[in-house]
Amino acid sequence: MGDSTLSIPRWHTWIPGLRLFDNYQRTTFRSYLVAGVSVAAVAIPIGIAYAQLAGSPPAVGIYSCIAPQVAYALFGSSRQLIVNPDAAACAIVAATAAPLALGDPAKYADLSIALTLITGVLCILAGFLHLGVIANFLSRPILVGYLNGIAVSIIAGQMGKLIGVDIPSGGVFKTIGRVAVRLKDTHWPTLVVGVGLIALLLAIKKYAPRLPGPLIACIFGIALVFALHLNQGGMHVVGAIPSGFLLPRIPQVASSDVIPLVLGACTIVLVSFCSMMTTARGFATKNGYQIDANRDLIALGACDIASGLSHGFVVSGADSRTAVADASGGKTQVTSLVAAATMALALLFLTAPLAYLPSAALAAILITSAIGLFDVGSLRRYYRHSGPEFSHLLVAMLGVMTVGILPGIVVAVGLALFRLIKLASKPHDAILGTAPGKDGFYSVADDPAVQTTPGLIIYRFNASIVFFNSDYFLDRVRGVIAEAKVRPRWFLFDAEAAPFLDITGAEVLESVRKELEQMGIVFCLARAKDWFVVMVERTALADRIGREYIFQTLGAGHAAFHRQIAGEQE
Repeated sequence: MGDSTLSIPRWHTWIPGLRLFDNYQRTTFRSYLVAGVSVAAVAIPIGIAYAQLAGSPPAVGIYSCIAPQVAYALFGSSRQLIVNPDAAACAIVAATAAPLALGDPAKYADLSIALTLITGVLCILAGFLHLGVIANFLSRPILVGYLNGIAVSIIAGQMGKLIGVDIPSGGVFKTIGRVAVRLKDTHWPTLVVGVGLIALLLAIKKYAPRLPGPLIACIFGIALVFALHLNQGGMHVVGAIPSGFLLPRIPQVASSDVIPLVLGACTIVLVSFCSMMTTARGFATKNGYQIDANRDLIALGACDIASGLSHGFVVSGADSRTAVADASGGKTQVTSLVAAATMALALLFLTAPLAYLPSAALAAILITSAIGLFDVGSLRRYYRHSGPEFSHLLVAMLGVMTVGILPGIVVAVGLALFRLIKLASKPHDAILGTAPGKDGFYSVADDPAVQTTPGLIIYRFNASIVFFNSDYFLDRVRGVIAEAKVRPRWFLFDAEAAPFLDITGAEVLESVRKELEQMGIVFCLARAKDWFVVMVERTALADRIGREYIFQTLGAGHAAFHRQIAGEQE
């Protein structure tokens, strides 16, 4: 008896979703049922469409919708996030696996499963290493630019299917050129159905967003094909989808393919997790709860492994399906469990009508999804408010459109690193002073009422002093001294905003102290803490500065300066 009671908290720690059953209330099941069925109605056609985008058979898209939702319900921290196939992740799967498969469908399936399993393992390892901070690595403008580029790539890639012509895959501009050349071969019934369904989907999204637009489009498409026998007139359809589930299997992968798969998996981890956390945090903020990034990284790994073992491909947070769940009253992960059960029943008993689903309908779903993925609002906002970040967005977007999806992430990551280094290498700084009627110290640049003390410079550097910005720190100190209107006697460095000091930074700080000493200026230190203090002590810099010139607060340093001036005047 004692062992079982002790095991409950342990299980809940590792599988937090078990709390769903502790707090479950039957009175709320009706809302969960409605929300779950609504999610399933949207997820099945989108899953089939994304399978086409990922280069997999339609059934694989449905497999990818079921097991991952159960896994996230058990392991995730969001009460509402729906984990399903994602446009960006599917595009990366195709970009990774297609060049390795060389047109062999069986090899492609193995590569896709292996890629999914590797992605899952990497996510779990990253979660245990507390690397959930990677959700913040790609800045919002860079992530928006990358996803916008993928959206344009998806639209370009579906143009051939929309006109009923096979177009070889390639870059955005090359694909558009190929489509233009083949316009004369357009299969007009396919084009009419595709354009009509795009218009229908856009109209539903604008005027009746609570309706399951993808499901309605699929029903219309199937009805048209079945009633008018369009499949006998040259219109491409999905064809038979096997019902039921497949047994898990270990994919066969050549050793030469392992490194490309790992690199592709790293790309998927970065993009899918950043995108997933954007969605999860948005709905958490709306509904008043918190997200645990590290737990969700582990949960995403569990979802990918569940998907791979059930013959699916990689998944991520699905914003459109999460929005459906939220709008339908789904406030806990019971919604995901109901949706997964609904889709499992559909896979067992309702696959026959899907054989008549036209490829043009899937193209319409993908195109409208890509239109929703393309963030026009952020483009306008960054253009108005931040020129540099708008430039980063454009470079990331054009990188995907020109060099491709996988090289595009290299461009995006490179931009992120460049931006981080640029911000850290030349951080903001400030000269501080006092203001009449106010306590504390303020930047003289922010308020004209702030006045400095003659002979005393209080200087703040808003970053750790490390190897890549230490020379800039030295230059700024020299500039501040040169620009001083009154010859300074003390230079008081406010180290509160500099929590870290490496050996290079310590050497530069000593150079500053020596230069100031030669000029007859006393170097003082205030509000140092954490690793900064450790390095100051380890390098004996504290003794060279003089411990009487190291202060806990700026006020203490300010008062000490005045006492010295008063003592000299006496």
